Formats: sequence, structure tokens, C-alpha cells
Amino acid sequence: MYIYNVTINIEETIHDEWLDWMKKEHIPNMIATGKFSKALMTKVLVEEEMGGITYSIQYTTDSKETLQQYYTEDAERLRAEANHFAGKFVAFRTELEIVSEQHV
Repeated sequence: MYIYNVTINIEETIHDEWLDWMKKEHIPNMIATGKFSKALMTKVLVEEEMGGITYSIQYTTDSKETLQQYYTEDAERLRAEANHFAGKFVAFRTELEIVSEQHV
């Protein structure tokens, strides 16, 4: 299993609109690709020197190949959806491999 992690710092002036869009549109659109089994959105509890509010969105996928399919088939279109917020956020992406998972 793999996690496609997107960390985003969003300006406070558009935070509420962006958060609503993420929850109601963007994350559901990511799941709708069929390439991710779940998404977890978390707020980073560290104040950034540059200001803004930071979130981490973790999309779980079954394989590196499926993640590559996302990049090839969907990433450009889905990233373009954020053009409405252009210049108001900074994002960086990380691929993570799940090594171990434990539950109570």
C-alpha cells in the first residue's frame, strides 16, 4: 500500500472557501478516479512563519503502478481544478510506502 500525500499551505483570506471546496469537490473527485481507496485530511498544528494554514491530505492507493496511472490519467486535470485559488497556496507532494500498520 502507498500514500500519496499532498501538503498545502493556504492563505487565511480564502481558507474557508478552499476548505469547503476540498471537502465537497476536490477530495471526492480524487476518490472518484477509482485509484484511491480512502482520503484522510489533517490540519498541521504548527504555526508557519510564512503564515497561512497548513493541511496534509493523504490518499491511500494499492500500488505504485496505480499511483503512476493517476499521474498519467488524472493528475493534470485534477490539479487544474485548483486554478481558482492560484497564487493563494503552496503545495508539495510526497509518496509514502506503508511499511507497517497496527490497529487497536
